[in-house]
Amino acid sequence: MQRLEKFYEGKAKVLYSTDDPDLVIQYFKDEATAFDGKKKGIIEAKGILNNKISSRIFKYLESKGVKTHFVEMPSEREMVVKRLRIVPIEVVVRNIAAGSLSKRMGVEEGTPLKETILELYYKSDALGDPMINEYHVKAFGLAEADELRRIEAEALKVNKLLSEFFDERGIILVDFKLEFGVHKGEILLGDEVTPDGCRLWDKTTREKMDKDRFRRDLGKVEEAYREVLRKVME
Repeated sequence: MQRLEKFYEGKAKVLYSTDDPDLVIQYFKDEATAFDGKKKGIIEAKGILNNKISSRIFKYLESKGVKTHFVEMPSEREMVVKRLRIVPIEVVVRNIAAGSLSKRMGVEEGTPLKETILELYYKSDALGDPMINEYHVKAFGLAEADELRRIEAEALKVNKLLSEFFDERGIILVDFKLEFGVHKGEILLGDEVTPDGCRLWDKTTREKMDKDRFRRDLGKVEEAYREVLRKVME
């Protein structure tokens, strides 16, 4: 497969077209950002680690019946994926109160939720990805009603599967972000599933194993990502 021109560059990845119009190469960078890009830095080897972690998780989810955009990992920083029409909605799945939810609701971080919370955000860097609900989705035509129902159902399915997957490896899945897209009429899980977009805590020590270490200047960020990779490959 031949890598052609770059057509998109985001905070963590670059997308390239290929000589197959249905396939895209997703290149993982080491750059890290937080607080809507106000904080920037480099996490050594993050792109390599995230590519390996996400590839492993996509393969696992595919084996459990979740359809994703993953095709293969041809190199340590590249992932071949199906070209998607991205649904401009980020789905955040929360199992334990942390981050912005703790602040909004005045709840101590680490408080278990009585039931899983799904939050929707409009995918727009320029607007800071504002929180929305089903009425916004309908009013602004961000997704069809059946697409949104499918996305929410898939998000809950992924949550169940990944909660069990991480629990078996001594990790608590606190919360995480998912993105979806449409490929040949099918809703597929896209983007990535990595410590950049998941809050992961050590089951025994409650030590943070995700990008919160970068956000909060806790140090040992690369070490945490490497430990996540080691555990997901078990």
